Amino acid sequence: MFIVLRNSLVALLALLLLATAAYASDWRADGVERVVAIADVHGAYEAMVETLGNVGIVDEDLGWAGGEAYLVIVGDLLDRGPRSRDALDLLMRLEREAEAAGGKVQVLIGNHESMNLIGDLRYVSKAEYEAFADDETRLQRDDWFRAWGRRAGAGRQNRQRFDSLFPKGYFALREAFSADGIYGKWLLEKNVIAVVNRTAFVHGGLPPEVADLGMEGINRGLKQDLVDYVNALAVLTKAEVLLPTDSFYDHEKIVGEYMPPLDASQEVLDAVAAVRKLGDAPVLHSDGPLWYRGNVACSEIIEGHRLQASLDALGADRVVVGHTPTPTRKVLQRFGGRLIEVDTGMLNFYYKGSGNALVLEGDELRVFNQSGAEPYEPMAHPRRVGMRPGTLSADALEQLLTTGEIVSEPREEAGHTLVDVSDNTHTVSAIFSKRRGKGFFPDVAAYRLDRLLGLDMVPVTVRRTVGNAEGSLQFFPEKTSDEGKRSSSGGGGSAQCALPLQWEAMYVFDILIYNEGRSLQRMLYDPSGWRLILIEHERAFKNAKGRPPHLAKANVPVSDGWRDALSALNDTVLAEQFADVLDSRRLKALGARRNELLAR
Repeated sequence: MFIVLRNSLVALLALLLLATAAYASDWRADGVERVVAIADVHGAYEAMVETLGNVGIVDEDLGWAGGEAYLVIVGDLLDRGPRSRDALDLLMRLEREAEAAGGKVQVLIGNHESMNLIGDLRYVSKAEYEAFADDETRLQRDDWFRAWGRRAGAGRQNRQRFDSLFPKGYFALREAFSADGIYGKWLLEKNVIAVVNRTAFVHGGLPPEVADLGMEGINRGLKQDLVDYVNALAVLTKAEVLLPTDSFYDHEKIVGEYMPPLDASQEVLDAVAAVRKLGDAPVLHSDGPLWYRGNVACSEIIEGHRLQASLDALGADRVVVGHTPTPTRKVLQRFGGRLIEVDTGMLNFYYKGSGNALVLEGDELRVFNQSGAEPYEPMAHPRRVGMRPGTLSADALEQLLTTGEIVSEPREEAGHTLVDVSDNTHTVSAIFSKRRGKGFFPDVAAYRLDRLLGLDMVPVTVRRTVGNAEGSLQFFPEKTSDEGKRSSSGGGGSAQCALPLQWEAMYVFDILIYNEGRSLQRMLYDPSGWRLILIEHERAFKNAKGRPPHLAKANVPVSDGWRDALSALNDTVLAEQFADVLDSRRLKALGARRNELLAR
């Protein structure tokens, strides 16, 4: 008996190891000669086909032509565009053809795939419903109308409202993305993260939890929450506890109010418990890898060391992400190439971009546009502190403020002295601050220090004489909101880089520069992503050790990112970069405060 039991356990363990190995082989691959990655198709089927054709992945008949290449789709095939179903059908076929040729199609789950699976249909377009209209029967619509009517207490007169809320094709789409549906079943088999040739691929980004969970924790553990949630929806829909007409955002309330009858099955009770438990699961959360934007939006001093910890946990040297359209609609790179951004707004009518494929061959990275234009290497992510005209880079903005014509008289607005500066192509507003003492230009010093640290919060600032007054001009971004307005309105919850992380970085910066003048009006936000912008530092760089009074007792953590940046800020660098804007006493005090922060 013991021998039989032992043999059974050994066999079970072997099966589990084989299953894990099979999963792992799907998660990671090495020695692949050619890898092609695209992201965020969003139903732009024609652009996707053109892009894949230009890199030899498909032929004229849309058959697999990539040989042993790997094609990685970095999420978000669905929503907003008209032909997402066509994109799914093509990739499902190419997946089989690639495997037969020794290649691979690796489709990763994006946040819009997960949304369709869980019933969050906010971004499904009219054309996407229409693509399923022929699959939907009259009987199917009538059955769900009756169920909806019983729930809402609605009568026949509300059929028009029902048809308006749930257009033809709605219920066929919901069925197709259910746990047993043709697309739902296929997508639920897909991974969240893949690593090919030490390059990781994920839709949103690598949040800090990746460093704790690793590849298996994400692809098996965390993704299982999504699988369990979708399976629970199937059970509850069959029992009409939930209806296909119910939005994901109503599920928790509905199951919370559900009073099970005495004959309710255990399967239904378990499904109710799963929906209650998993409604805020990490895989569905804004801080999860399907939604996370911190890699793209947070400054290097905040995010660089966090990203590296995640890469180390995955055994990867860099990560390729989609989800956040690049500001230039070109493929970009950050953090010395450790982050590659490939969402270039392929759905042109909505995002004003085009299809771009990232091709990795050996150590070479090239980008091919759907137009067939000359390939290019991933470009540096631009430093953009505040909205500015056109695509002005930080260096171009410096040049404009330094040499442009001052085309207005100084004016007072909201406590700032503003002037307009023009180069005949672009006109920007800038804050003028007079020199605070001989050789002392604190706003220029704050800007230069920001750039050296990789903080990316202080707008472009240059030395400039206005009239007969020597001082500085600091770019004043358009369409900003200050901290007073933000806090009173409660805004910022959707910040692409979490506000507490940005505030912590501001506190360390203000300690470093001994800034006694931080006020709510000197903390601005770009409302498009709630990026923090720090202006006017005339009460900074005091000849003092320690901290400014308002931060004397604050618990301000000094992160690994800050330690790396401060360690690089040696006395030689300070003397070279700041001798013309800070006197020797202030430079010495700045160095002393740097040392105090490093000693914490």
